Amino acid sequence: MNWSVYNQSLVRRGEILIGFDIIDNWDTELKEMNKDKVGEPFHYPNTFLLLLGYAKAYFHLPYRQTEGITQGHAKGKVPSIPDFTTINRRINRLDIKIKDVDDDMKFTDEYIVIAIDSTGIKVTNRGQWMRDKWHIKNKKGYLKIHIAVNVKTKKILSMQVTDEHVHDSNALPELVDDAIKSDKKITIGKLFADGAYDNNNIFRFLADNGIMPCIKVRRRMLKLDGKKEETSLGIYQCWSRKMIYKNGKTTA
Repeated sequence: MNWSVYNQSLVRRGEILIGFDIIDNWDTELKEMNKDKVGEPFHYPNTFLLLLGYAKAYFHLPYRQTEGITQGHAKGKVPSIPDFTTINRRINRLDIKIKDVDDDMKFTDEYIVIAIDSTGIKVTNRGQWMRDKWHIKNKKGYLKIHIAVNVKTKKILSMQVTDEHVHDSNALPELVDDAIKSDKKITIGKLFADGAYDNNNIFRFLADNGIMPCIKVRRRMLKLDGKKEETSLGIYQCWSRKMIYKNGKTTA
């Protein structure tokens, strides 16, 4: 890895805050954008909003904070500062493409580590007060969102939406397959998951795909008989319990 190039790339990330060269073409671009436009004319050129959009994406800023940095760095340099609602509306109409990693920085032979989990979301809040008031126990059901995330880059590799009847472990194989298909250049080395995925079929599936399982196993698996420990499945479960989880905390 070329650390000098990498260091300069980190420094260049800050240049987006002070690189307001677009103000030179402010009036020209606005004149072109408002040509033959019906209704209220544009007050801010697309290149300026594109700059704010990249700043928001790279620095993970909410819209109000995006307005704040614009006021702090562009006030007095541009005719006016857009408010956060204008920034929201305009940048969502632009085609902003974020390059995850520079081609020179890619590690072609590195195994990635993914984490899989799910969460529930209610379909509607209608009638919630009546059920709470009169203690009605009938359930309306909910949706489950299953995701697989790259632990290092925090990028979502695959996602699946099901109803509440689909168990977490049943969604894992498809999540892993979709993550592999999303980028054939990546190789999954480890998979982290909680106790909901402690399933014999899951351990076999991961073993068949060459993925090391880092899954919290049930307490009863701490006392495995000799026959169980001799199998690869038993070894995986013992290893994941002793090496990954210790007193409820991740140690490796």
